[in-house]
Amino acid sequence: MSSTVVVEIEFLLLIAFSLILPALIYAYMMWTNSISRLKVGAFGFSLILIAGVNIILLRRLAGIARKTLPLVDDRLFVSEISVALYLLPALFAGVGVNIISHLLISHLNSAERRYDNKNQTDTEPGC
Repeated sequence: MSSTVVVEIEFLLLIAFSLILPALIYAYMMWTNSISRLKVGAFGFSLILIAGVNIILLRRLAGIARKTLPLVDDRLFVSEISVALYLLPALFAGVGVNIISHLLISHLNSAERRYDNKNQTDTEPGC
C-alpha cells in the first residue's frame, strides 16, 4: 500500500477520465464541420459513461484515502470537500442526458413534420 492516493493508478485514471478524455472528445466534436446524429448520440452516451466511471473511481479513492497516512488525502477524498469532486461527474452526466434528449426531440419533430406532410389535405382553409 502506498503512502498517498496521488501515486495510485485510480488517481491517474480519475485525471484521465475527468479531464483528458472529455477534452479530447469535445475537441474532436468542435474540430469537425459536420457531425452525424450517431456520433452526437455516442458523445452523449460516452459522457454518461465517463460520469459513471468517475463516480466509481472517486469512491475507490475515498476508500484508499481512509487507509493512508497523509492528512491531505483525507481532506480531499473523505471530508466534505469531496462533495465538490462529484460536481464534475454530475456535469458530464447532465450534459450527456441533455444531448440525448436533444436528439430524441429533434427526431420526434422530424417525424411529426413527415407525418403532417404525408397526411396533409389538398384543400387548405383560408386564402
